[in-house]
Amino acid sequence: MENLRLTPQDIVRKEFKPKRMGGGFDPTDVDTFLDEIIKDYDTFNKIQNELEDENRRLRSQIEELNKQLAVAGSQKTVTPQATGTTNMDILKRLSNLERRVFGAQVDEQQNSGSHLI
Repeated sequence: MENLRLTPQDIVRKEFKPKRMGGGFDPTDVDTFLDEIIKDYDTFNKIQNELEDENRRLRSQIEELNKQLAVAGSQKTVTPQATGTTNMDILKRLSNLERRVFGAQVDEQQNSGSHLI
């Protein structure tokens, strides 16, 4: 809107100088035409304001989605392969935990051939 030279008020306030010779333009026709221009200007300004509001809203939405994407990217789950942990390491840890929790019962069951599931 900074590039517009005329505002609706400028158009309304414009006064035409009468010609010295000849009849010139009919002031009523000029006023009617200027009224139509003012209506178009108002419509243009309304549409432009709506588009600017939508543009701000969409930019804000993009910023929010980028923030969410950044947070989601930083919260990636760590896979066992990424930490160097193998399935065998996990099984050993599980076995040690079972021994600590269940004590001698686990050792007896493993030795007798039955396994915990």
